[in-house]
Amino acid sequence: MSEKPRVRFAPSPTGYLHVGGARTALYNWLFARHLGGKFVLRIEDTDVDRSEARHERALIEDLVWLGLEWDEGPGVEGPHAPYRQSERLGIYREHTERLLREGQAYRCFCTAEQLEAERGAAAAEHRAQVYSGRCRGIGAAESARRAEAGEAFAVRLRIPDHPLRFHDLVRGAVEFPNETVSDPILVRSSGMPVYNYVVTVDDALMEITHVIRGDDHISNTPKQVAIYEAFGWKLPEFAHLSTILGSDREKLSKRHGATAVGSFREMGILPEALVNYLALLGWGAEGGTREIFSLEELTREFRLERVTASPAVFDWEKLHWLNRHYLKQADAARVEELAWPHFAGAGLLPGFEAANSETKAWFAKLLALFLPAVSQLDELPKKTGFVFGFDLAAARENEENAAVLRSESAQKVLAAFAAKVRATDAPVTPEQFKVWMNEVKAETDAKGKDLFHPVRIALTGSHSGPEFDKLIPIFEEGSGLALPAHVPSVRERVERFPAE
Repeated sequence: MSEKPRVRFAPSPTGYLHVGGARTALYNWLFARHLGGKFVLRIEDTDVDRSEARHERALIEDLVWLGLEWDEGPGVEGPHAPYRQSERLGIYREHTERLLREGQAYRCFCTAEQLEAERGAAAAEHRAQVYSGRCRGIGAAESARRAEAGEAFAVRLRIPDHPLRFHDLVRGAVEFPNETVSDPILVRSSGMPVYNYVVTVDDALMEITHVIRGDDHISNTPKQVAIYEAFGWKLPEFAHLSTILGSDREKLSKRHGATAVGSFREMGILPEALVNYLALLGWGAEGGTREIFSLEELTREFRLERVTASPAVFDWEKLHWLNRHYLKQADAARVEELAWPHFAGAGLLPGFEAANSETKAWFAKLLALFLPAVSQLDELPKKTGFVFGFDLAAARENEENAAVLRSESAQKVLAAFAAKVRATDAPVTPEQFKVWMNEVKAETDAKGKDLFHPVRIALTGSHSGPEFDKLIPIFEEGSGLALPAHVPSVRERVERFPAE
């Protein structure tokens, strides 16, 4: 490739950035970075009724969180500013006047009722529902006179009398018969230009060399090709990315779970895990066996030729596998700060800024013990819930727990263990706990699960969990902290869970 590519990501601020959009942004970013090109962010906000500033702010925050910073766009002004379409309306008007002047476009005075009648007739006769072109033949002078008289009109493009062709880097050669496209509206009667028009003008003026986007835009491409031809502009290369499907092989939507990037962040999915996973949704490195890539490694490896046209299926299990990997690799202090709000939000910890050093040191131990057991950070409060206390009745009623506790052996073990705990006022240490359990074993003849399961249920509410030598310090140190949710000590747990 002789020229360095210029690509763009052009979201509409009508909602939150979702998985498909994030993957599109990532592929554009990787393509530009790999080849030393430019990545442009353009905000397509001509849908004035649905575009909101809060959505634009969220989009920008999500891209920055993913690490996909742009070379030109909002906040990074460049030679093709402005980068919000709402600020480019004058540019579109100038180009519309040019198309009308050169006869490449014409005014359409058809009313909504007339157009609806046309569509109805076409449907009844099983014909394609395309515009008939009734205003195509109106002369320039007559058209201008009617417009000056105040008659409402839209502006339509004259589709050329030949097939509309383009090359797709993912799908190969694509062709649309011109009669299936009809003459598309460029500017509505309200004066607002439509999507296909402004995106083409912007791509051309911003010197975009490659348009990489979702395959839901394929049907838009012939109209855009016709606009390029009308202006005499060189076509960019196109690459239409496959649809992302849910586990049921239907298009990914909210019913499949989280789809917005902000939701993944709130769940405690790390950005490097999400970026790694999104890259694999339709792309694979040479060899096809490797699955873990940093953003820098993806930049080196990424090739559009490796993007497949087959739909990609969103796999939560794989995303969680990657997130566990990156949580394990991440700096401990960073993970602690990311995990803390989940505990504060659940009323278990104070705000991070309000916490003292002792509380933060204890939390680091808690996190080190339980982090390997979760796939995303928002699972931690539930996973660690018993540390802050548990429902005694529910623990006793649990079928598996009840089967353990009803045995005579379990009653003896709990009574013997409780006696050991009550006999001392000193904090319980893992070493002391081990001595006690050996003594209880000798006194009751219980061993293995018959020895440990009753005690574990009394201390944690469950017959399974982390090793006691790591758990005991969490209980004892936590009980001395002033937390919104008190952490009971071993002694307090024994007193709350009598043998009978």
